[in-house]
Amino acid sequence: MLNRNRDDMLNGTSDHPPSYYAATATGTLEAKPLTEELECDVCVVGGGYTGLSAALHLARNGVKVALLEQGPAGWGASGRNGGQVHVGIRRGQYWIEKHLGLQHARALWNQALRAREHLDWLITTYGIDCDLKPGLLHAAHKQRHVLESHRYAEHLRRTYDYEHIRCVDREEMHSLVASQGYLGGTLDTRGGHLHALNLALGIGRAAQAHGAALYENTRVVGVTRRGGEWEVETQGGRVRSRQVLLACNGYLRGLSRTVERRVMPINNYIAVTEPLGETRANELVRHGYAVADSRFVVYYFRMTPDHRLLFGGGENYSYKFPRDIASYVRRHINRVFPQLSCVAIDYAWGGTLAITPSRLPFIRELEPGLYNASGYSGMGVVLAPYLGRVVAQAMLGDRNDFAQWSGIPVARFPGGVAFRAPTLIAAMSLAAWRDRI
Repeated sequence: MLNRNRDDMLNGTSDHPPSYYAATATGTLEAKPLTEELECDVCVVGGGYTGLSAALHLARNGVKVALLEQGPAGWGASGRNGGQVHVGIRRGQYWIEKHLGLQHARALWNQALRAREHLDWLITTYGIDCDLKPGLLHAAHKQRHVLESHRYAEHLRRTYDYEHIRCVDREEMHSLVASQGYLGGTLDTRGGHLHALNLALGIGRAAQAHGAALYENTRVVGVTRRGGEWEVETQGGRVRSRQVLLACNGYLRGLSRTVERRVMPINNYIAVTEPLGETRANELVRHGYAVADSRFVVYYFRMTPDHRLLFGGGENYSYKFPRDIASYVRRHINRVFPQLSCVAIDYAWGGTLAITPSRLPFIRELEPGLYNASGYSGMGVVLAPYLGRVVAQAMLGDRNDFAQWSGIPVARFPGGVAFRAPTLIAAMSLAAWRDRI
């Protein structure tokens, strides 16, 4: 279990946290720390899905790219998340239509579909062994959410010709998930789940195979413009490059005030039970589906290939993890599956993701040659690798897809960097209270 102070949580460590993913990772990614000065075309800061994918696509096009990660590749949210595969972006299409207009909403939906196709392309092209399993249930815990989800599914089918989603009534939901807390919802067969860390490691190995230079355990302490190029300073070396991508998400650590005004880290927690056996696992969640519910602070869960329950629940907004993460998550598990109250928890860990005020990604060229991609708000498994590709394309001169994302308005958090946390805590606490009434 993790119990780290602020510095430990934000600083990379030489090993991955003691998660289920780390215990079951396949293959390795060999990369040394940067201990010298070097020059390249593009320097990528951050070794999660975004950075690794950007490095891959740049290297495929003959670009000399160096990636710097403060821990092992996938050390942050990319190697710790719930592994859920969602189609879309964090906000629903109704909201996007209202705030950005139908034309932009259609363009972003098409981008979301391309992001899902890109995930398949990565896994297939590079033979990434990450246990991709289809099927994502959106489970409604209140009757009004059932009606809203059914209406939304029909809207996707009618307006966007999305035929992969269908409505699920109360009876079917109870047959699919052995919990009395869900009253219906939808099933998206293009959604699903996978092994989060294995996906990151697979993308990293693919990037290396194309010639990208990856440096692990290399913390970046500054990014500075020097004439016509950028200088990226680390604790042990320095990189000079024409272009830089900040792909740090919740681990930005003061490298850009512009980003930090709009992208804020939050912590989320996951526990994995002891093996339940194939029969019991299938009784709890049928067909190996992933489940994400309608709470504002979402519960998400699914079965692992060795028939354990992997369950995500609970957030906080400080730089401290709970002392006993297993107990912290168990109370959330018990709300959904009280029949598992005596089942042992073998793994429990926390991770830091990042959100924006609108819950839409913050994709920008901050200054000429300095790019940022972050703020996926829990949707990074599909979006982050794709947006790494989108930024790579922009650096190569093709800015068509980049324009769709960089055109999304992302406001600052009220109060700026200093007061964003108290403001967010108040808003999130109110939303969490509404979940309970």
